[in-house]
Amino acid sequence: MKASAVVLAAVALLSCGEARRSLPALGVVPDFTLTDERGKKFTGKSLNSVVWVADFIYTTCQGPCPRMSTQMRQLQEEVKDLPDVKLISITVDPEHDTPDALSAYGKRYKADPARWSFLTGPRETLQLLSKDGFHLGDVDGKLEHSSRFVLIDRTMRIRGYYATWEADALEKLLGDIRYLLKERV
Repeated sequence: MKASAVVLAAVALLSCGEARRSLPALGVVPDFTLTDERGKKFTGKSLNSVVWVADFIYTTCQGPCPRMSTQMRQLQEEVKDLPDVKLISITVDPEHDTPDALSAYGKRYKADPARWSFLTGPRETLQLLSKDGFHLGDVDGKLEHSSRFVLIDRTMRIRGYYATWEADALEKLLGDIRYLLKERV
């Protein structure tokens, strides 16, 4: 009976990332300069020394974006006591998603501006960032985009991708965030 309790505890730890020895580095996010929902310049360098989660959305999406943004709001609540965690949503529709549109969208999802930023910029920059930086696909005007969350460590390394349609995605992501917060840089 005791052995099965130990096995169950080990499985629980593994499922939330606590017992992993490491998360592989899957790439490096290049430095970038975009514009946030307040119309201010936002650089990738501002995310050095924090663990962050990124996704690509657009404000008029009727598909996966509302679910993803709801999950980001849940994530925001789960990490509210972890000051070194930031959330970043990047638009794939820069022609429509102005800072004002992103600000309104953020308010709809109760985004805390100190924790969760919404970014836009020139299509070319968004394309390079999505395709070459995050390895998630094109920002080409078709409004097709990945519905995965990306976990980035304190040194801008991609450490995980999380399929937002999977029931345990947020649980895994939270475990991996906690793991990275303990990791020595």
